[in-house]
Amino acid sequence: MKVLIIFYLSIVFSGIFVFSQTFQSESEIRTYLQQSVPFVGADIFKIDGIDGAGIKIAVIDTGVDFNHPDLFGWGPDGKVIGGYNFIHENEVPMDTNGHGTQVAGVIAADGKIKGMAPKAKLLAYKVSENGEGVSSDLIIKAIEKAIEDGADIINISLGVNKTNASIDHAVNRALEREIFVVTAAGNDGSALKTIGSPGRNFGSVTVGATYNNLTSSMVATLEIDEKPYTVIPMVGSPKLEKPVTGKLIFANYGKTDDFKDIDVKDAVVIVERGSDVEGEMLYFSIKETNAANAGAKALMVYNNEPGIFLGELIHEFIEPEYKPRIPVVSIDRDDGLKIKELIENITNATLNLFYNPDFVAYFSSRGPVSPFYVKPDLVAPGAYINTTQNNGGYNFTSGTSYAAPHVSGAAALLLQKNPQLHHHELKSLILTTSKPVSDAYGNEFSINESGSGRLDIGNAYNAKLIIIPPNFVVNVSSDELIVEQQLELKLIDGTLDNLRVEFEGPDFIKFAYFLEANTLRVKMNMMEENFGDHEGKIIIKHENTRYVIPFLLHFTPGSVSVTQQNQELFFEINHPEKWSFAKISVINSEDGRVETTTATPFKKASIKINKNAEYWIDTKIRVGENASNAYNTIEISSVSEDHNGLDIIDIPEKQISIIAGIVITIGMIGIIKKRQSIVRF
Repeated sequence: MKVLIIFYLSIVFSGIFVFSQTFQSESEIRTYLQQSVPFVGADIFKIDGIDGAGIKIAVIDTGVDFNHPDLFGWGPDGKVIGGYNFIHENEVPMDTNGHGTQVAGVIAADGKIKGMAPKAKLLAYKVSENGEGVSSDLIIKAIEKAIEDGADIINISLGVNKTNASIDHAVNRALEREIFVVTAAGNDGSALKTIGSPGRNFGSVTVGATYNNLTSSMVATLEIDEKPYTVIPMVGSPKLEKPVTGKLIFANYGKTDDFKDIDVKDAVVIVERGSDVEGEMLYFSIKETNAANAGAKALMVYNNEPGIFLGELIHEFIEPEYKPRIPVVSIDRDDGLKIKELIENITNATLNLFYNPDFVAYFSSRGPVSPFYVKPDLVAPGAYINTTQNNGGYNFTSGTSYAAPHVSGAAALLLQKNPQLHHHELKSLILTTSKPVSDAYGNEFSINESGSGRLDIGNAYNAKLIIIPPNFVVNVSSDELIVEQQLELKLIDGTLDNLRVEFEGPDFIKFAYFLEANTLRVKMNMMEENFGDHEGKIIIKHENTRYVIPFLLHFTPGSVSVTQQNQELFFEINHPEKWSFAKISVINSEDGRVETTTATPFKKASIKINKNAEYWIDTKIRVGENASNAYNTIEISSVSEDHNGLDIIDIPEKQISIIAGIVITIGMIGIIKKRQSIVRF
């Protein structure tokens, strides 16, 4: 039985905005994608004639409409040179939903609009008919087929909001075959810890969304008594030179009569969307006019159904002379009702509207997904993107689904320019040359929100240095205050002469570095006791290119040391206070398998291993009534794997039938559980 969940189809439920072409002129249709492509620097490749030619990109999605004039042709001579229809296996993978065609357009549209890599070829793998759901089995089959068909790059703008080991294993198999895999982070932001599979995959490039380089890329922020809320500026809303602050007042539906008995002068007004009169068309422009006439500084409209929405002040039914006078934003229904309930106790609200294309979109899913590596890897334009739509149309749309293909197209350009690059080297070039992104107040977004920064393929074009790893996580503790990280430097061209290294991080960290041949050793020394997670950056300047390597540092009171003896890991717990119990989880970084054990001050812990890999050690140490974490990693390369990672056990013949029955039962349960729902991003 397949378990299905509805794809995110609307503004209300997903934060994905989808509008048809009908209200846009042809010049506007050409504008939107043509803003995001030059914005990330792709135009510089055109100078040398680099356009994605010779690169095959697999799009695992709802298929591709290869009759679209910008994506025209099926077969060896067309844009879509192959693929597979996993829904109707005897048919070509024609898109009847639109999502896959939108994704494909961002990558390789070559007509009225131009994608990132317009001459790249596409492989279309249809894993959903109508965009309402697909089992994880089909995603896995599509990845395997893309490997078989010789894809250079795989784009997956689908995912689940939890870990799916089977999908992650399939992604790993693609990476092992030197295929560059790009995944969308998801649209479950702005909360942290909202990235699922395959975006959680350690080796793939996981992409969150920023705004686009458009005058419509208005960003809004709202704080009520210092608590932030997610709001979206309405199309046509005026920009603010400085934040608006005022008392918050509820005015029902924002009708003229709703303002008669209340004083809203210099206040921020909140109203409900729609009207209490059936059939009445109470446009947002009318609500704005009434609030402005009453003296309000700003207007907030909360939804009359679950979720958030994108409203328009400028539309075909407005009065001829109408011009918005105060900023207007929309807000989620639940948040609106919560604010309305607490409004008597609210001191003031602060609303800000500003232009910032490098602002992380509110819907973009955030990390962390693991204490041992960084996700998302970076962000790219994913809001207000106009791209190809099935049936020859174009769509104005938003979501991390459209951020990911910007990175896939960027990888195609770099791979055409440097065909010898391995997938992890491509990843390094893209991540280390990205551009910082900041909020309304100039503060950079955290690594869990934006990863390395916003895609800047123009900066990567001139890069002559590959840095491995492109980001990293390190651990220090009260008994080990110094940590060292090695960065391997590989030259594409030139020498390492005049290499400059800078450090951006907490003041209590003393930083030093040493260059030995092609290895940069960086050392960080904790100068004061400041437990917690801390972010920083190592900046490398080489041949007029600036590279950024972000890092996350765990500073914990306790520590866990690990040693190997044959096929067994032994652990030792240290803590400055008296501890009573520790739970130790050992994670195989390659397949995600987890083994656990426990330790006490009187009982040492160990775990048997049977595979060569890097292992991540996640430990929770109990001290009194509290628990704290400690982390470590160990690389194992000396284990014999002749028995394929399984310990051989002699089983009495009498028990074989019992075990067989258990295996069959577990297998049936596994079949049901394996089919998880996938949502589009």
